[in-house]
Amino acid sequence: MKKVVVIGASTNPERYSFKAISLLKAYGHEIEGVGLKAGLVAGIEIKTGLPEIENVDTVTMYVGEKNQAIFYDYILKLKPRRVIFNPGAENISFENLLQQNNIASEEACTMVLLTTGQF
Repeated sequence: MKKVVVIGASTNPERYSFKAISLLKAYGHEIEGVGLKAGLVAGIEIKTGLPEIENVDTVTMYVGEKNQAIFYDYILKLKPRRVIFNPGAENISFENLLQQNNIASEEACTMVLLTTGQF
């Protein structure tokens, strides 16, 4: 299975990042949560700051465009195969930067991709 970094991870069960972590785990993916507050979601630790993570396949964004700039260099350093911009997280400037660094991006819903077999 793929290693997935969830940016904007939250312990609030009403947040889509919470739901995505739970679903990613149910589908057997290895998950790293990165958020503003430490905690646990479905047994997955949410880390704060910009933790070092290796062998990342996918980064899935749950942070709006205006709060993404602090993650640009971090995500480029992770060297994921792709970045998914979930609804509300679309950012054409960052998508262009990713493309310049040979990282694929897509505007999609992680949970829909998972449940339809497109993840």
